[in-house]
Amino acid sequence: MTEFMTRRAVLGWAGGIGALGLLPGCERRGGRMLTSSDTHPSDYPTVQAVNEMGRLLSERTEGRLGIHVYAGGQLGAERDTLEITTFGGLDMNRVNLAPLTAIEPMTVIPSLPFLFRSTAHMRAALDGAVGQAVLDSLRPHGMVGLCFYDSGERSFYNTKRPVQTPEDLKGLKIRVQNSDLFVAMIKALGADATPMDAGEVYQALVQGVIDGAENNQPSYFTGRHFEAAPFYSLTRHVMAPEILVMSMARWEKLSPADRELVQETARLSVPFMRGLWDRRVMEATEKLLASGVKVNEVTDIAAFSDLMRPVWDRFITTPEQKRLVAAIEAMDDAAGTGEGTP
Repeated sequence: MTEFMTRRAVLGWAGGIGALGLLPGCERRGGRMLTSSDTHPSDYPTVQAVNEMGRLLSERTEGRLGIHVYAGGQLGAERDTLEITTFGGLDMNRVNLAPLTAIEPMTVIPSLPFLFRSTAHMRAALDGAVGQAVLDSLRPHGMVGLCFYDSGERSFYNTKRPVQTPEDLKGLKIRVQNSDLFVAMIKALGADATPMDAGEVYQALVQGVIDGAENNQPSYFTGRHFEAAPFYSLTRHVMAPEILVMSMARWEKLSPADRELVQETARLSVPFMRGLWDRRVMEATEKLLASGVKVNEVTDIAAFSDLMRPVWDRFITTPEQKRLVAAIEAMDDAAGTGEGTP
C-alpha cells in the first residue's frame, strides 16, 4: 500500500467499495490501524494529540491497535470527511464544531459567544458531565464523541482602531466563518458580517475588502493577518473547542475492553494537546508583541455579552440545551471535572 490514501479511495469505501474493511497492509497482530483525518498540518497540536493517543493505544495493546492520521486535509474538507466518517469509511476524525452544528443542536452550546468566562471555565465544563452530554448527543448520528481539544480564545482584530466597546465595531466589515451563529453574533454587535474562507482573509485585509476578522492569537500570527490588521482587542468572545469523533460503525466492531481503551487514551491525549496549545499561544503572543501589534484588554465585557441574549435565544431552543447552558453559567471556573450531573 502507498503511504498516501486518496480522498477518492475513502469515498469509494464509504460508497461500498471495501466499505468498513481494513486498510490493506494495516493489520497488526490480529488488530488494525485506525484511520483518522485532520485538516490541520502534521505539526499542529490536534494532530500531535491524536498521534499520542495512537502511541498509547499501541503501547497498551502491544501493537494490536494504533492510529494513522491523514493530516493537512489529505482526505478533503471537514464536511466531506465527516460524512465519510458517519458512513464508516473513516474510523476517526478531528473536526471543528461548525460542521456539526447543522447535524446536532447540542453542539451549538460550546460555540455560544461569551458563554465561557475563561479558558479554565471552558475546560472545566467540557471535561465534566456537560461536555459528556454534548459528546453523547452525536451517537444517534453515527458518531461517538471521544473528547474535546482546545481551539483557543477568539478575539477581534482590524485595520482601523482598538475595540473597547461594541460602538468601535459599528460599520466595520468583519470576516467570520460560514456559520449562522457567527453571523448573528457580528450583526448583534453592530458590525457587518462577511463569511469567508480562512485562506482568503489576508488578501481581503490587504485589499480593504474587509476591515477585520476574529480568531485566536496563533492563527492571527501564522496567517500573517497582523501585518495588515495591527489592532488586536482581547474580547475572548468565543472559546469553541474542536472535537474528536469515532465512527459508530467502527466502534461497534470493537470489543468492550478495546472501547474502554479508546476512550481512556482519548482522554489522556487532551492534557497532552493542551500543553502544546498553551505553549503555542504563549509563543505567538510574544512574537506579536515584538512585532509592534497593538494589543488591548477589553475591560467592559458585559457591554458585549449583554447584546448576545437574542442570539442565544435564537439558537438555544430546546429544554436540554437550556439546561446545559444554565449548568455552564452556574459552574465555577475551577470546578472539578467529571463529577455530578448538569
